[in-house]
Amino acid sequence: MDFHNHQRSLHTRICLLFSFVAVLTTGCSSTKLAYRYADWGIVWWVEDYISLTDQQRQRLNADLENLRQWHCSAELPRYQDWLGELQTDVAEGVPSRSAVVRHQERLFGFVAPTLERTTPVAANLLESLSDEQVRELARNMERGQREREEEYLADTRSATAEARADRTTERVERWLGTLNAEQRQIVEDWSENRGAQTEIWLEGRRNWQQALLTLLEERNQPDFRERLRQLIVNSEQARGQAYQAMMAESRAAMAGLIHDLIRAGDTTTLAHLQDRATELKNDFAVLECEPA
Repeated sequence: MDFHNHQRSLHTRICLLFSFVAVLTTGCSSTKLAYRYADWGIVWWVEDYISLTDQQRQRLNADLENLRQWHCSAELPRYQDWLGELQTDVAEGVPSRSAVVRHQERLFGFVAPTLERTTPVAANLLESLSDEQVRELARNMERGQREREEEYLADTRSATAEARADRTTERVERWLGTLNAEQRQIVEDWSENRGAQTEIWLEGRRNWQQALLTLLEERNQPDFRERLRQLIVNSEQARGQAYQAMMAESRAAMAGLIHDLIRAGDTTTLAHLQDRATELKNDFAVLECEPA
């Protein structure tokens, strides 16, 4: 159960400057529904890995509702503030490289508070697992790992880079609109230069999962919650040195990619980015922090 990986879907994956919010789908009504019922989706996701008892499911639902209420009241206003800043920058023309880096750092800054709040939810569930549920979790994590390796790793390095370019293009176009020929070439060159990034990410994911399974063997120990917190909040430590180095390089490369794509676009690129920021900001503004 890669909680850090799941949060990157809320926070998933640090692949694009704008990926943190891009996963909230495209339409206003879809965004509101996705957020309002995100806790249900998480429960379904968890049950792909663990067969929960009725008591565990009820506790998880209650914990997730509390988490959603906190997130709605404390974090959504921060997202709206950021989107307002993005609107202002885009209205002034092509953002500078330093402006793109600043927005990137704002997005990374949203992750830590949510991870801190997620830790007690994860701890309540994981402490309650039986030995058989832990074994089931291990089997399903291994299955999930194999599925991701099959999905993301092609037969050759060039094919893997091509698939990475396709995924990147799809995500970027949600914010920048249809890419022109120059922009597509920029994405292809960027993807080709990522080297073994996908392999390192998958290895880091496997390392994290193994660290979690090792920790679960001591889930009845008094320091379990603090050790789990470290594993969730500081997950890069468990993912390995290669992963840490890749992530540091990837942040800089991603900022460069976004800046280059905006610069290679035209007025429609900025208009599309402005419209997406406005749309999402409005979606967040009308969300009500009430029980689902």
